Amino acid sequence: MAATIVHAATIYGVAGLAVAAVFLLWGIDRVDPGAAGAYAFRPLLVPGVTLLWPVVLLRWAWLERHR
Repeated sequence: MAATIVHAATIYGVAGLAVAAVFLLWGIDRVDPGAAGAYAFRPLLVPGVTLLWPVVLLRWAWLERHR
């Protein structure tokens, strides 16, 4: 059981890191125009985006649809 939990947490973390990389490279400029060109603070967002990646994806998709 513990191995299953660790495996699930690893998959969640890897997915979160992938979403964080894509979002912080391309998506954040579209979601928050004020973040354009502000590259120094993006590494600070990696832990939060990694943990909350489902929320980030939903919000990003909603904002893209309602442009």
